[in-house]
Amino acid sequence: MSRQLLYFDDLKVGDTFTTGSHEVNAEDIKRFAGEFDPQPFHLDESAARDTFFGGLAASGWHTAAITMRLLVTGGPHLANGIIGAGGDIEWKMPTRPGDVLHVESEVLELIPSRSRPDRGTLHLRSKTLTQRGDVVQVSTARLMVARRVS
Repeated sequence: MSRQLLYFDDLKVGDTFTTGSHEVNAEDIKRFAGEFDPQPFHLDESAARDTFFGGLAASGWHTAAITMRLLVTGGPHLANGIIGAGGDIEWKMPTRPGDVLHVESEVLELIPSRSRPDRGTLHLRSKTLTQRGDVVQVSTARLMVARRVS
């Protein structure tokens, strides 16, 4: 099933989007960490027990990458893709093996470009949640969104 392409002009403040889900497992946590964030609490269960996390935890960057994948495949289907122009990210709690993540997003602000009538800026807040409803990540992104050409 194809999703409808959304342009800047189709969006309004308060619009919400909920993605599908993705299950995180220990092997994926270790594989991602081995390549991109090789710290003991991401690589080894026994070493992780003696850390701040008290057990194996996914890298925040791994959680961010999963969030991006979920947004691209099931979030707002923006006509020009999800093109970032900045933002903020907070990791509220660790993502653990067995967590099933999904993303809930809300349009916070829409700013038409004054100098480029073919686009605008969308401020989108996305919460990444577990199957229990725990928020593991909150990101607020500024996205460039195409406008309909008249």
